[in-house]
Amino acid sequence: MAELTSTKLDPDSHLLLDQPLLRLPHELLRKNLKSAQRHIEIANKGIATSIQTLTTHSSPADTLAALDATLLKAQTLKRKLKALHAEEATLHRQQKARIAHLQELHDIPTIADVKYDVWAQTRLDRLLVDYLLRQNYLASARQLAEAKGIVDLVDIPVFEECGRIEASLRGVHGECEGGVGVALKKIGSILELELRLQQFIELARTGEVDKLMEAIAHARKHFVGGQDTLYGLRAGGLLAHAPDTMVEPYKTMYAPTRYPYLAALFLRTHHTLFALPAHPLLHTALSAGLSALKTPTCHSAHNPHRGMFSHQHSSDKTTSTMSRPSVPSLLTDTPVCPICSTELNELARGVPYAHHTKSYMEDDPVVLPNGRVFGRERLRGLNVKLGVPEGRVRDPTDGLGGAEWAWGEVRKVFIL
Repeated sequence: MAELTSTKLDPDSHLLLDQPLLRLPHELLRKNLKSAQRHIEIANKGIATSIQTLTTHSSPADTLAALDATLLKAQTLKRKLKALHAEEATLHRQQKARIAHLQELHDIPTIADVKYDVWAQTRLDRLLVDYLLRQNYLASARQLAEAKGIVDLVDIPVFEECGRIEASLRGVHGECEGGVGVALKKIGSILELELRLQQFIELARTGEVDKLMEAIAHARKHFVGGQDTLYGLRAGGLLAHAPDTMVEPYKTMYAPTRYPYLAALFLRTHHTLFALPAHPLLHTALSAGLSALKTPTCHSAHNPHRGMFSHQHSSDKTTSTMSRPSVPSLLTDTPVCPICSTELNELARGVPYAHHTKSYMEDDPVVLPNGRVFGRERLRGLNVKLGVPEGRVRDPTDGLGGAEWAWGEVRKVFIL
């Protein structure tokens, strides 16, 4: 029963990490629908205007010209809706594949099932692709997704478009994407205002009279609302200061460091808008795994495992702290704690300890005089492997050089 309880699979807890898998296609479908509605409204307004211009006194040539214009607008609308329909079909295909992927988890009874290993490997591949996309390794991410057959389970086009705009904003004279500010007011983002202000800064930076007049018109168009008063004041102050000014905040606004700020603001807004986590899912999964395995002993100064694989380098020689008698796993055939390993010890230092609702003890636990607890039979077997004399006992984690005690000093452990 204990083994069944420990290996039983809880799909809901596993799917906490996979919520963005379905949220992003849903947000993209909403965006697609709004684009279609906007195109239809614009086309209807244009067609209605063309028809209203016709009167009973219009000449046949004018009537034919108006009809041709109306047909052209209708064909343009059809072409745009056809492209949106193809995009919608792709999103529905992705949703179907992702739902099927998540349904597989509900059909797996225990984590000991071989099907769970296959599913977990697929999720790991997804997390790796997500990490590569966020680090802007787009070609590597696409190759990995195609090699593993998980193209429909990852969001490569979304991150490619995001990376293109981010790179544009990071350029010293990068293009400011005016269209990325659509629907941002609903989530309280200042991205659109910051981009409008950057457009004003680029116009004011030249110092040319015609550009300054264009900047004033730009400010009157975009910074006249009550909520934009602060940006209007900043824009007005920029007109009175040259790009080499030492007066704050105008010095910072003219500085090249503003471009990375806009790029970072765009990334945060983009991820919020599309319900994407701010950090790679691989970091979240790794932190959860490290936290689940971490114990207070892992970073204790008395932990014999810490640093046993570390190497000290000098200019004339290299010394290693690992020696065979000092490595418990080589003597007792017991696995070293993953958190105590060189690769994971520093990564796990900042993560919290896991909250355990159950504890598992070996049969017939006993405590040594140094305070360490082992199962009696396992302790006997390990001491036989270490060659400890009959009637004596040694802590297996101390290796061959550890202290020995008489078995009479070993005390039984009682758990209340």
